[in-house]
Amino acid sequence: MKISARGQVTIPVEIREKLGLLPNTEVEFELVGQGVQMRKVPREKITGRHGRSIVQRVRGRGSVRMTTDEILRLTRGGR
Repeated sequence: MKISARGQVTIPVEIREKLGLLPNTEVEFELVGQGVQMRKVPREKITGRHGRSIVQRVRGRGSVRMTTDEILRLTRGGR
C-alpha cells in the first residue's frame, strides 16, 4: 500500500469491519518502536471534545438576552 501525496492510506476492508471503523470514526496514532499503532478513540474522549467544539462554534452568537429561568420556562412549555 502506498501513502498518497496528501498523507492518506486505505485501511483494508477486513480490518475496518473487524474493528468497526465506519466513516467519520476518530482514530489516534502512537509511535511504537519503529512502527505506528492506530486505535479507535474511546467514545468518552470524543464526546468531551465534540461538546467543546459545539460550544466554541456558538459562543457569542446569541442575540436574545434571557435569564436561565426564562429559558427553562420557554423550553418546558410555560410550566
